[in-house]
Amino acid sequence: MRLGQNPAKFVKDVAKPARVTVAVLNYIPFISGFYAEMPEVLKACLNSIRNSTTDIDYDLMVFDNGSCDEIKAYLLNEQKSGKIQYLIFSEKNLGKGGAWNIILKGAPGEIIAYTDNDCLFSPGWLSGSLKILETYPHVGMVTARPFRTNPDYYSSTLEWANNQAGVHHKNGQLVPYEIFREFDLSLGQPEEEIRAHYDSSEDHLLTYHEVQAMVGASHWQFTAYRSVLSEFLPFQMDRPMGQVKQLDMRMNEKGYLRLMTAQPFAMNMSNTTENVASTAAQAIPEKTVEHRFIDLPPVKKILLGVYNKIFHWYYDQRSK
Repeated sequence: MRLGQNPAKFVKDVAKPARVTVAVLNYIPFISGFYAEMPEVLKACLNSIRNSTTDIDYDLMVFDNGSCDEIKAYLLNEQKSGKIQYLIFSEKNLGKGGAWNIILKGAPGEIIAYTDNDCLFSPGWLSGSLKILETYPHVGMVTARPFRTNPDYYSSTLEWANNQAGVHHKNGQLVPYEIFREFDLSLGQPEEEIRAHYDSSEDHLLTYHEVQAMVGASHWQFTAYRSVLSEFLPFQMDRPMGQVKQLDMRMNEKGYLRLMTAQPFAMNMSNTTENVASTAAQAIPEKTVEHRFIDLPPVKKILLGVYNKIFHWYYDQRSK
């Protein structure tokens, strides 16, 4: 026999989710080696979202993909203090595809602004992304910085631009080299390869209804309608990483526009907060002789190879 009445019956109003859900995917399995600085990277990411998104109403969702206890405790504390509206913990690492299946289907907002946990945002990133999303037709995704992506993934966007009345299309070396270089350096690419890539490729700038957008986008960070993203669910990926370009390819194949803001509102920190200082135009100390030595391409390649062997050995042993 039930004792009393459920108090929820007397609640007349319930909270409604914001139109926009900013969703962060996090994975920090331990705090050492490659992940030594990742707690600070995560904090910088979340703080930059809060500090740079004061002009748009949004809810913050964090999906933790099997992180260590220290990171889970930090996220729980952030939620308790009201800084995270939706917090989901996965016991195991589901990979990016598995996490996307939950995030992109479960986020309550009409619009999802997705990001990996290593993205540093500047003021205007969300409003700039939304302006493009809501001005251009049939938009699949908008990334909050310009950089050069694989042309095979935006062929439908160029086709639309070249056949749509009222679109001004300009191409060439439109992004300054320093902005281009900043992003590619964060991906660990050598300086000579970055220069060669810049010289052998080009940017495409569109203007439609007086709103500018660069052609291209990335699964690393994007803003999109939840209804559009649902068309690509579920993702079947058999590896944690390396297959996420499925979203880029499939959106292009279905004819969706893939666009970027013309201004660099987002920066990839990778696994270090060094980019936080450089983005803020703070002075970076000159590298020591030891640092210059280990940054030499042959030495760096060997050291990273050894690290990867140890990393895979560690997880192979844990999975047995």
